Amino acid sequence: MTLEGDVAQHYTTGGLLGRIDAALKAAGANPTQPTIDDLKPVDEFHTAGLEATTALLDQVDISQKMTAYDLGCGIGGTARHLAHTYGVHVEGVDLTDEYVEAGRALNDRLGLGKTIALRQGTVLDLPWQNDSANLVTMFHVGMNIADKPTLFAEVARVLKPGGTFAIFDVMRGGVAGDLIFPLPWATESETSHVDAADTYRRAANLAGLNEVASRDRTDFAKAYFERVMATMAKNGPAPIGIHLLMSGDPRQKLQNYVENLHAGRIAPTEMIFRKEVV
Repeated sequence: MTLEGDVAQHYTTGGLLGRIDAALKAAGANPTQPTIDDLKPVDEFHTAGLEATTALLDQVDISQKMTAYDLGCGIGGTARHLAHTYGVHVEGVDLTDEYVEAGRALNDRLGLGKTIALRQGTVLDLPWQNDSANLVTMFHVGMNIADKPTLFAEVARVLKPGGTFAIFDVMRGGVAGDLIFPLPWATESETSHVDAADTYRRAANLAGLNEVASRDRTDFAKAYFERVMATMAKNGPAPIGIHLLMSGDPRQKLQNYVENLHAGRIAPTEMIFRKEVV
């Protein structure tokens, strides 16, 4: 199987939409008519969820007339946030069929089926025309991508001049050493491609994208997980959360994430790039 096939298989759990529906019901929500807020605990599959999404996008000028693409869109959480909060047209691409199918169903239930278009595909061969997007976002996707130069070249191709590429990824920290697996994005090292921020910078430079901001979010992530763990210790696990999106043992994957984080081997990092205006 190819790397992309292995990655898609890693994220495929089977019966995802049914489990989300059951969790919504257990949380007191109506699965057939959920609200944006009902879905937030599960649909932002990255460190700190909506809090991290807002922290990154608050640094970007976004207006209703824009077109945005979300790479590795999962079940569409970031796309829904962009459409609901800013009124932009959003398209997303993800390797995992099950995520895309669930995301489309949830968009329809929220009345966003015409505002958001999700499709299965690869970020290394984006399904969009040249110079067609004002904004491209990517949350916790680069860890599964070995070929970052091609990723950045594709982003540069679809961005309009002056357009923005906003990233929040788990990158290498300052401490060398092998990562402890399994992790939320990979069961073993073969499908994990966590790189240093400088690897992203070199790929961006080759593609003609200029870095305009970056921020190490390690302390932010540590504080987030401390709050989450304290809440779980007090109240037990919530019925709806990102554990629904993970196969295997989600608790072990998150524990290993936190251990790697505190050891300094990984560093959640924001980076924002802009395409030159020629």
